[in-house]
Amino acid sequence: MENILAKFSLQDKVALVTGGTSGIGYAMAKGLAQAGARVCINDIHDFKLTEASQNFGNSGLNVSTFMFDVSNEEEVARGISAIEKDIGKIDILINNAGIIKRSAILSMPVSEFKQVIDINLVAPLIVSKRVVTAMMEKKAGKIINICSLMSEYGRNSVSAYSAAKGGLKLLTRNMCCEWAKYNIQINGIGPGYIKTALTTDFAKKGHPFNRLVLSRTPSNRWGEINDLIGTAVFLASEASNFINGQIIYVDGGILANFGYMEDENNI
Repeated sequence: MENILAKFSLQDKVALVTGGTSGIGYAMAKGLAQAGARVCINDIHDFKLTEASQNFGNSGLNVSTFMFDVSNEEEVARGISAIEKDIGKIDILINNAGIIKRSAILSMPVSEFKQVIDINLVAPLIVSKRVVTAMMEKKAGKIINICSLMSEYGRNSVSAYSAAKGGLKLLTRNMCCEWAKYNIQINGIGPGYIKTALTTDFAKKGHPFNRLVLSRTPSNRWGEINDLIGTAVFLASEASNFINGQIIYVDGGILANFGYMEDENNI
């Protein structure tokens, strides 16, 4: 009988994590590397790529860095071609790069709304289209789109982000409908509220948003970036070969929870 742990190995697989220089993307990239993958990360800033490469090295891991804009078709074509030439054809793609701009709908310039859509929704399409042809030829591949709780929920001030992430959820399912026949698995990860450099202030004790998150999360805590690594490795591995078109929410139970009453006996 085959060792089940071998199904989770990513040994010698070529993986690209977009926006993999910090936060969630960086953590997932390290997880793939620890599972044996030959990891590539991208960013639009050279100094971020240099810093991330040094951090990988300090952890005893190797990473290859490539600078290109994931929302620009020509740059993506050049960047992916460089990866294929220097490292090899991509086996695993994690579409992680994204931005958020907080603004009420009436106050948000259309140009900013379009920018959020371009980076969070159109860019995963651009990168996936460039990568998937080689996956079709090999009849194997993994694409993981980083979705969000905002793929399911709306909330004030994040209309563009929610629209993009909601679209990404359905794009993931449509990719599955068209590409699953080539033995390509396309799934999404929906992080809950995760502690990163961008959310540290919100997660402080006493902050109103921290109280909201804890009140809605049955696990009664914020997620850590390492909470996402296992799901990423699983979806990138042969262990998930019959899982397709799914969004796995790593959220501590938020989507399962309608909310709590202060006195649950008084319903």
